[in-house]
Amino acid sequence: MGGLSTGEKNFINGGVAQDLRTDGRKRLTYRPIYITTGVIPQANGSARVKMGATDVIASVKAELGRPTAAYPDKGKVSINVDCSPTAEPTFEGRGGEELSSELSMALQRCLLGGKSGAGAGIDRSSLSIVEGKICWDLYIEGLVVSSDGNLLDALGAAIKAALSNTALPKVQVASVAADEQPEVDLSSEEFLQFDTSGVPVIITLTKVGKHYIVDATSEEESQMSSAVSVSVNRQGHICGMTKRGGAGLDPSVILDMVSVAKHLSEQLIIKLESDIAAAEAYEEEE
Repeated sequence: MGGLSTGEKNFINGGVAQDLRTDGRKRLTYRPIYITTGVIPQANGSARVKMGATDVIASVKAELGRPTAAYPDKGKVSINVDCSPTAEPTFEGRGGEELSSELSMALQRCLLGGKSGAGAGIDRSSLSIVEGKICWDLYIEGLVVSSDGNLLDALGAAIKAALSNTALPKVQVASVAADEQPEVDLSSEEFLQFDTSGVPVIITLTKVGKHYIVDATSEEESQMSSAVSVSVNRQGHICGMTKRGGAGLDPSVILDMVSVAKHLSEQLIIKLESDIAAAEAYEEEE
């Protein structure tokens, strides 16, 4: 974000230093979070998350596919983000494409673990149906509707909510010869809820001056030296980490940021899971 005067920049930095941000929050306080599920009827699962003026949607589409030869006992998951040009003037043209690519890669790092899937927040082995022959392919799409900072964390929360909202049809597999592709029948009545107990939340700590803050607004992000995003699951395990911003960070600072992120994740997971359950209950009443 450009166009901030020197006075505005000093106001933002001075507020962070004094633990009183421009919107009245403390350094480690989130904006109000609002969650709605089932917002895209044709998807297997979907959710909308609003954090202040940041507004994102995530959807999950499930299709039957074949596992890769390298990982015959796992399903496949892809994550892609689209930044709507109406969300922010800078998203028009190349600006939106570059940010979409950056967010997609960061979400993959935070949720899918390494190439082998080790440490992944989304358990791909649960998507296997017949080893080496049939699995679920999940296509997770994120859309940035409105942008006012902290997009990665908001998208992570929306994906967690969308996966909680995802129901996969029960699959009946006909027994066939070992060298043939099995025939399958998808139930139109019985569905299995996707298990999200291991899906983490993403906590981004943004360094402004000598301090770091959570849920930074666009104005605050314009004053950052760097930001570290840590994905932490309910068990307190770190599933992934990513950094942006040019300034290097001392290893002791990164360790402290990870410690703070793990502490904050406990409260955030409780809040998100409570809000997701409330949104699902409201959806069922509709």
